[in-house]
Amino acid sequence: MKESLNKELLIGVIIGVTSPLLFLPLLIYIMSISDGYDFSILWDKLLSNSMDSSKYISLALISNLLWFYFFLNREKYYHTRGIILGMICYAPYMIYIYYFQ
Repeated sequence: MKESLNKELLIGVIIGVTSPLLFLPLLIYIMSISDGYDFSILWDKLLSNSMDSSKYISLALISNLLWFYFFLNREKYYHTRGIILGMICYAPYMIYIYYFQ
């Protein structure tokens, strides 16, 4: 029983870490269409400017809310804990960018 709980938590962490990274190009594409820029301009801005990358990744973390409510409604609480833990993994990067650059 304990092994399955650890696997469920690990699956939640993996989803929580990879979901924003997969959602990020879609987010930048939508923002490029709405602002009238080319996708490559905003992508280069993301890669070169740390403050902008912090803002874009923060917006991409919203994609974890979908997973969080999906697993919460199915009462898979270890998955939801893993998703929260995966979101917390981004916190050191955000703090570093905000205070030290």
